Amino acid sequence: MQDSIQPVRQIWESLGLPGVIDVHTHFMPKSVMDKVWKYFDAKGPMTRRAWPITYRTDEAQRVNTLRRFGVRWFTSLVYAHKPQMAEWLNQWAAQFALTTPDCLHTATFYPEPGAADYVARAVDAGAKVFKAHIQVGDYDPNDPLLDGVWAILQEAAVPVVIHCGSGPVPGNHTGPDPIRSLLRRYPRLALVIAHMGMPEYADFLDICAAHENAHLDTTMAFTPFVDDMMPAPAEVLRRLPDVADRILFGSDFPNIPYDYATAMTAITTLDGVDDAWLRGVFYGNAARLFALNG
Repeated sequence: MQDSIQPVRQIWESLGLPGVIDVHTHFMPKSVMDKVWKYFDAKGPMTRRAWPITYRTDEAQRVNTLRRFGVRWFTSLVYAHKPQMAEWLNQWAAQFALTTPDCLHTATFYPEPGAADYVARAVDAGAKVFKAHIQVGDYDPNDPLLDGVWAILQEAAVPVVIHCGSGPVPGNHTGPDPIRSLLRRYPRLALVIAHMGMPEYADFLDICAAHENAHLDTTMAFTPFVDDMMPAPAEVLRRLPDVADRILFGSDFPNIPYDYATAMTAITTLDGVDDAWLRGVFYGNAARLFALNG
């Protein structure tokens, strides 16, 4: 592991940054994380390929690894795939944030009666980011049971990292159209489209360009692992500088099938981006969105 630390630090140090902000990392209750890893090990239907977990260590070790990389802030993206799960996850994530001050207080939701109530409680308790997983949760983001949730999050200006693209495999409600409908109804929502919206990169880039509070995270995008399946088209790569202030670095740590330096190098080796663009992606854009200091 020591050998993998320096390449990561060298990237952000060479850009003159104080470190990295990673908006897409997963920390969950052990029982849930174990099930997630078991799913990846089994090549489940939403992955359909070998997916080794590079950072399969205990929770304390994983936190320490991020800190040694120089990650100044990160998230504990929990997500619910069935009713009566989200509030329990929110309670766990709130406690995790209390004991892990460099983790942004994270919460989630699911379309169910009472969702707006527990989302309001999470916001009142200081949640800084929510996670929505349209693919795994198999729900329509425009479900009427979520109307109150979106209204609260729009008013509170709390960002939502949302997996809504159809990668690695399509879901019943994935793709750009449900998000376009959502933003027509809640145009001020602060959405962070996970994985650059892969494979509908161009559509989600259009959405980002059209909505000033819409963002994209780089999670797994541009890496050799993803480029084998769903590479970003050249026209999308050419447009990345156009939304320079709304692209955020994400890694999917610890559930990535390569090392952390690979996730970062995939960004630094893109054609047509400069150091200013990279400084925004790795730190500045997220610092601004989440009002982070230090």
